[in-house]
Order: sequence, then C-alpha cells, then structure tokens
Amino acid sequence: MKYDRSFNFSAGPAMMPEAVLEEIRDEMMNYRGSGMCVMEMSHRSKVFQQICDEAEADLRELMGIPDNYKVLFVQGGGTLQFAMVPMNLMKNGKACYVETGAWSKKAIEEARKYGEVTVVASSKDKKFSYVPDCSNLDIPEDADYVYICENETINGTTFHKLPNTKGTVRVSDQSSMFLSKPCNVSDYGLIWAGVQKNVGPAGMTVVIVREDLIRDDLDPKTPIYMKYKTHADEGSMYNTPNCWAIYCCGKVFKYLKNIGGLEAMNKINEEKAAVLYDFLDSSAMFKGAVVKEDRSLMNIPFVTASAEMDEKVVAATKKAGFDNLKGHKSVGGLRASTYNAMPKEGVIALVDFLKKFEAENK
Repeated sequence: MKYDRSFNFSAGPAMMPEAVLEEIRDEMMNYRGSGMCVMEMSHRSKVFQQICDEAEADLRELMGIPDNYKVLFVQGGGTLQFAMVPMNLMKNGKACYVETGAWSKKAIEEARKYGEVTVVASSKDKKFSYVPDCSNLDIPEDADYVYICENETINGTTFHKLPNTKGTVRVSDQSSMFLSKPCNVSDYGLIWAGVQKNVGPAGMTVVIVREDLIRDDLDPKTPIYMKYKTHADEGSMYNTPNCWAIYCCGKVFKYLKNIGGLEAMNKINEEKAAVLYDFLDSSAMFKGAVVKEDRSLMNIPFVTASAEMDEKVVAATKKAGFDNLKGHKSVGGLRASTYNAMPKEGVIALVDFLKKFEAENK
C-alpha cells in the first residue's frame, strides 16, 4: 500500500484513520443533504441529535456498556477530569490513587484539593518504569474510590492486570489506550478518556459512569458544568457540546465496528508494537525505557546512551519525514505513539530507519 501522508507518532493530538478522514472530507460542505457542515449546525437540530445518538449507540455496542452506565460527552480534557472525579465521587472525602507516572501524579495533586488522598502504590522509586504490585492494596474501608491511569502516555507503562480494589469503586483514566482493546466496563465504576489521543480531535472527554455514582448532593458551590448529573440528565446537551468532536468520534466508532471491533483492533496493535519492541530488544544502540511485562502497546519510550545522541536521532527522524518522536520534556529520550490509526507500515518504516541510523553511527 502506498502511504503518502506523514507518519505522525505524536502522543496527541494524534493520527485518525485515513478512511475516516476521507469520509469527513466528503461530508464537509454538505452533511447528508442538510446543506451545511456539521460545524455549522445547531446542536438542538434533529440532524445533530441523530449524530449524537448514533455515536453513543455505537460506542455502547463496541464496549458492551451495560444499561446501568451513562455515556457522557464532556468538553475539556484530562485536566478537567482530574477535578471532576473527586468533586463528584468523594462522598466520604477520601480516595486512593496508584501513582504510575506524570498523569497520575497530576490527578493526585488535583484530588488533594477536595479531600484526603492516599497513594496506595507507586513506581516512583524507579522513575515510573514499571507498574507496582496492586494485588493486595491497603485500602481504607471508607475510601470512595481507587484511581488509576491505566496507560501512562509519557512513561509508557500500562496495567495488564487491574488492581484488586477489594470492592471499592475502581476509576480509570483510559485516555491513551481507549478503544485499543476489549474492556469489561463492569470492572469499573467510572472510565474517562480524552479523545485526542486515540479516537478523535482534541477538546472532548468521554465519561462512562455507573448510574449509582451520579450524585445530587454535591457541595452547593460546585459549578453546574462540573456535575456529572448535569450531563447525564441532559444527554450531554446541557449547553452546546463539542459537536465536531462527537461527529468525528462517531465516525471512528463505526470504523472500529467495521474492521471487526476491539478484538480485531487489539490484534493489530499487538502486531505493530511487536515490530518496534523486537527491534529495541535486539538493538545495541536503542533501549526500551519500560520493563517488558508492563509495556504499553500505545506509547513506546526509548533511549540511546546519551541525551546528545537522543537529540541527534530525533533530528534525523524529523528530517526523514517521521513526526513527533521526541520524548516528553519531563523525561527526554524518544517516544513512538502507535495508536489505533498508526498503520503497521509506519512502524516498519521507523524500524528500518533506526536500523540504518544505528549501522551508520556505531
């Protein structure tokens, strides 16, 4: 297959499936005879309500979301959810967090503004290069929830086995692995995901929350937009939602259904990640930054022997047409984000380039 677009390894906003982009392009000026682009139409129109309803229905089918869970399309990204989760779920004012990297750290810092936070496990001791043992966490009986960042975008770790929360509500930030593999929604009380990493354009978060966790007895000072109940009661239409993101995400949901669902997507993701990991494990110059058993299929950080060489590699990859391989500023090195929309050809081309670079720079 000839691929004439850039191989964009950005951690987000990231690539979208080419077939989806082509369909969006074809509907840009006149969405299905409406005479207007989706960006122009009223969120109260019957046309857009159908778009929104179809998006939710397709997501429910993809993930097998039970009927006692609400699906919310909320504006904003992860930073907003770091606050919304404790504001809505801290009934007793206590929560447990597992610290596995930059994004769980930010969530912890924000949650501490609203109640008592206990860090029940951490991998900080080894620079977040692994996922800590969560099989026997010390969870207070009155803790409202246990929070994890299921896939750490910056540090490249993922939970291949969920923590044993001993009956306490499990909350997960799935932003950088959302819809990359099958998910048993019933294992969680709440799942949220910023869509710009693996599903659609920036500016929206999908929240999947069990109905019994949606409260009406919050602090009276809680902003109305920050209440999950507001969005649940109004079908994500309390105010003008991110119509464009809902539309684009709906296209991606249909695309995933058409290729065989999340089982098929997971197989593709495993195959293309293996291409890069196999190279890193055999390379004399490049080394993966995460222990093998906790490696992410979505975000793959790696390094050379020095920061200077890392910078040289980044410059060379950019010159060769590979975009956004520089590691996050907080950790350095390199990082390849191989989300759903990254074709296997892109990973193969990157590995071929890295092999050539290593041979020329011994």
